[in-house]
Amino acid sequence: MKKFKLTLIALALAAGAASAGQAPAQAPMNPRADGIPVTKLSRLRVFADEQEMDQQSKLQYSQLLSEAKQKEALVPDSDPQVKRLRAIAARIVPNAKRWNPAAANWNWEVNLLNSDQVNAFCMPGGRIAFYSGILTKLNLTDDEVAMVMGHEISHALREHARKRAVQSTAVSIASRLGGAALSSYLGIDPRLTDAGANMAGQLTVMKFSRGDETEADLVGIDLAARAGYDPRAGLALWQKMGAVNSQEPMEFLSTHPSGESRIQDMQKQMPLVLPVYARVRGLDVNKLPPYQTSPLPN
Repeated sequence: MKKFKLTLIALALAAGAASAGQAPAQAPMNPRADGIPVTKLSRLRVFADEQEMDQQSKLQYSQLLSEAKQKEALVPDSDPQVKRLRAIAARIVPNAKRWNPAAANWNWEVNLLNSDQVNAFCMPGGRIAFYSGILTKLNLTDDEVAMVMGHEISHALREHARKRAVQSTAVSIASRLGGAALSSYLGIDPRLTDAGANMAGQLTVMKFSRGDETEADLVGIDLAARAGYDPRAGLALWQKMGAVNSQEPMEFLSTHPSGESRIQDMQKQMPLVLPVYARVRGLDVNKLPPYQTSPLPN
């Protein structure tokens, strides 16, 4: 029965892949706008065991911190950067339940790892980690840190890991079924059709992943704006990322949208999130000063 359900999901995914990852339409500036509209969580996630994924996440996070501590790479609680990250999280987290009511009961954690990696993540259950490289190499302002954190938290809130696990399995089944059917219809070697079906399946999964990234960008700027951080920092963040990562794969063959696409999508949503930010800060949305970023290190 489980395989039958996944087969049905696979067929539905194949049919709906073309519409994945589309951003909401641009909205006019409205001082009363209340941010990015909340959408329902993906129904696909219910086919992945939530408790099991949470336990896996908890174990993986604990192991990561333990290994980092052994290598003296876990930055201590007293460090100013750790305090900074936790202070930013303390402002963002209260707004998380808007996007997933279950987040109100998560045991949120924020830690900093001493590594040159330009990276950060948030595991299911609110387990956040930043790598020091993203702070130093991009010279992030607090607003830009909030954009990164909001984005990573959004992946957990929208339960992308659960959804992606189901998608990967379902697309794999759909690829095998499609390859077998095409081989039988054409009367050719199944290995030829399997290769083509597998490639199509991989591209479909990439498309779904790019859709998750776009959603996390938009939910992230909404979370940050509600916490009083300037959502225009998201534009500056991806301009910096583009400068640091000057070479990237073609968007069509990537699990992430291009930096240019991300900036365009966020720009379209500024009329929705800027009024939220202005309201939180007690400012007139039409008189907001230009956003000031910090220069990249030499």
